[in-house]
Amino acid sequence: MPVKGNGLAEGIEIFPKHDELGPGEFGNAIRGPLGIHRGASRRYWFYGAEYDPERQMAYLKQLRKVSEEEMRRFIAGKTLPAEAVRRTLCPEPAGPRANSGRSEFRILEHVGKVRKVGRNYVTRCPSCAEAGHDRSGDNLAIRIDDPRFYKCWAGCTKEMIREAVGCPIRVRQEV
Repeated sequence: MPVKGNGLAEGIEIFPKHDELGPGEFGNAIRGPLGIHRGASRRYWFYGAEYDPERQMAYLKQLRKVSEEEMRRFIAGKTLPAEAVRRTLCPEPAGPRANSGRSEFRILEHVGKVRKVGRNYVTRCPSCAEAGHDRSGDNLAIRIDDPRFYKCWAGCTKEMIREAVGCPIRVRQEV
């Protein structure tokens, strides 16, 4: 079955989208009928009930609950499709940073095909793609003369983009 958000506009969504969570971090939740999606600015309804919050909640309350044991039996022997498995470690970056001796992150090593538009490369934003957005594949702009500078025109932050490619920005611990 196709998995939505891995370059495909249609298919199922897999939640949570995290393999593991660090201390103080939150994972993805399932989209519900009471919230409004921040990116799309619209509600996502459950099929099978009228499209208003009261009827949606009544629909959810009448559904049979699944026990932990039933869920374990349901997923026994199943694995995630290869395209849904996220890299948990960032591959070794290409070169040393000036003056620091540490390696630097290179966005071009983590995105697909790029095309040149003016002074930038444009490509699909990994964070948007993970969320099922950026169908035209041009939300992410990367400066040609200095690819350390990149921007998602849909509003994804660098932290979101780096997380989506499996290379989260490490937070310095104050001593």
